[in-house]
Amino acid sequence: MSIFEDQVATTVATYDFFSPEKPLWIARAPGRLDVMGGNVDYTGGMVLQGLLREAVWVAMQPRADDAIRLLNPGAAEFGWESSLEFCAGDLDDLASLRLLCHRREGSRWACYVLGALHFLKSRYGCSTGADLFLASDLPPNKGVSSSAALEIAVLKAASAAWGVSLDGVALATAGQWVENVVVGAACGIMDQAAIVLGKENHLLPLLCQPCRPFAPVKLPDGLRLWGIDSMAPRSTTGAAYEIARAAAFMGYKLICQQEGLAVIPEQVSGIPRWTDSRWNGYLSNLAPSEYRARFERGLPESISGREFLARAGEHVDPFTPLDPVAEYPVRAAVRYATEENLRVQTVYTLLQGSVSDSTLQLIGEILCQSHVAYAECGLSSPACDELVSRARKAGFPGAKMTGGGAGGVVAILGRSGPEDQRAIERIAQEYAAEQGRMPHLFEGSSSGVDAFAARTLQLASLQGMA
Repeated sequence: MSIFEDQVATTVATYDFFSPEKPLWIARAPGRLDVMGGNVDYTGGMVLQGLLREAVWVAMQPRADDAIRLLNPGAAEFGWESSLEFCAGDLDDLASLRLLCHRREGSRWACYVLGALHFLKSRYGCSTGADLFLASDLPPNKGVSSSAALEIAVLKAASAAWGVSLDGVALATAGQWVENVVVGAACGIMDQAAIVLGKENHLLPLLCQPCRPFAPVKLPDGLRLWGIDSMAPRSTTGAAYEIARAAAFMGYKLICQQEGLAVIPEQVSGIPRWTDSRWNGYLSNLAPSEYRARFERGLPESISGREFLARAGEHVDPFTPLDPVAEYPVRAAVRYATEENLRVQTVYTLLQGSVSDSTLQLIGEILCQSHVAYAECGLSSPACDELVSRARKAGFPGAKMTGGGAGGVVAILGRSGPEDQRAIERIAQEYAAEQGRMPHLFEGSSSGVDAFAARTLQLASLQGMA
């Protein structure tokens, strides 16, 4: 038994939850650290993602009846309900399922679990009941993909328990479908793909068109990444993220309109999206030089939802309905979609060679440019700005806000020696003294879901472990 399985067994054994006569299936899904590319996964850009040591794990056991029981003891720490019961019939209707999950504030986490079960039932006919036990040391609402980790862990454990083969890009796409269609979060494929395909102490290059992974790149010897929680919460269902995302699609539609390109629904995509004949629906395929030379001056700095609909017609992002009175930073959002894609490609190329001190400083400056670009799209965060500033003053080559922006974790690039480790700890301690509480420091890595796979555990082995 591995250390991880021993931890699962010990924890599960303290609860009288599973039937002792049958095996259970366990899956582990780590959080991800968005090193570069946050917010270009939905515009078809390249991203670079690392994996964290912290993770969500799920133990699942099918039932003979149609009851669905969820036990999440750690939920109580956040004021959420820790025990919920449903039935397999609740998974049939999407609209009713969403209402069921959102009936109380403390039960919203269940939407990711039930969404995964709905996917397996609707696609593969998995219709029996199930008992699912959840545990996590991955903090939520920090921009490190705790929600994606939850849905992917459930999909992996439940599909294995029901005899369904689900891995790789198909597993990542299933997780994105759950988040987009069931939960209603307008995320791209980046988080799910990294969590499934990532490798310990490596970065996963991923071209999000829709999901084209490259071989993981090992972080060069002597370099290290940390994450510090700004303690400013963020979410992909937050207004700032949705406005920035919608603005990118609005700019894309206006550029296609200028070029006389028809933008039509793609017929074969598993995730609803629109496409065209030149850029294939991916704004990040537009080169920054062409954007600056031909399109930037013709786009509005900002435009209201009402003005856009009158000027361009239908909005071509299925997951961000427009607010008629909200202002959308179209020009900055398109600039970010094109330039961040180039920044990521540049860093990816640099990391494949020998990283000298001058190269490291160049990579660090690119990270800082990426951070500044968040603010231009309305995704700034004073707390994250403060941590980036502290990292730069301490001599780190680069730092940036991660994920969807507007809060969450700051990624910091440095050297792996004791000097930088002490500097990171000093930054965290000084920040804690000002904030009145210690931020979570992310400083380890682990491999993704497919590397761990879904494993069975015989309940008889739990006897006497509680």
